[in-house]
Amino acid sequence: MKVLILNGSPRANGNTSLGVSEMKKVFDEEKIETEIIQVGNKDIRGCMACGACGNLGKCVFDDVVNEVAEKFKEADGFVLASPVYYASANATLIALLDRLFYSSHFDKTMKVGASVVCARRGGCSATFDELNKYFTISNMPVASSQYWNSIHGRGEGEAQMDEEGKQTMRVLARNMSFLMKSIALGKEKYGLPEKEERAWTHFIR
Repeated sequence: MKVLILNGSPRANGNTSLGVSEMKKVFDEEKIETEIIQVGNKDIRGCMACGACGNLGKCVFDDVVNEVAEKFKEADGFVLASPVYYASANATLIALLDRLFYSSHFDKTMKVGASVVCARRGGCSATFDELNKYFTISNMPVASSQYWNSIHGRGEGEAQMDEEGKQTMRVLARNMSFLMKSIALGKEKYGLPEKEERAWTHFIR
């Protein structure tokens, strides 16, 4: 099994990374392959709604978004990690996610998603909410923990002192591992849920 983790922090070894590393320890114990991609320090433009991906099957801007899409396609779980900026996720990560989820057309059903957020103090739950919406529009079950998936720290390495936050990350990884393994067994026995033809309702007609 494989988990793909996107670290949306511009700092490769910041407090967000400390939260992610707690999760990785558990995934390693569970014998789940983990790949972490640092995206918060990349130059990623936003979606311009050109619609070219409908024909290409990928984003027209051939950058890290298309690279992540290939890895996401093969993953059983997907973790989005971000620091909090004005009660929102890092704008670079959001630009990537908008393009990734819109331009990739493979079936994401039953891939397990989890969000991780890091802040000095406030804005975690709003950011957590924002990131989870990418999963819940894509038929992806969302992994939970013993608390909202947040860890706190401002200065370099401060999150190391947040014992509750670190434990929340470990519990999240264990729950996520269990979900992925359970879904794999369920798919073996029952297959994926039956699909209906998509109904599109536009509010002007």
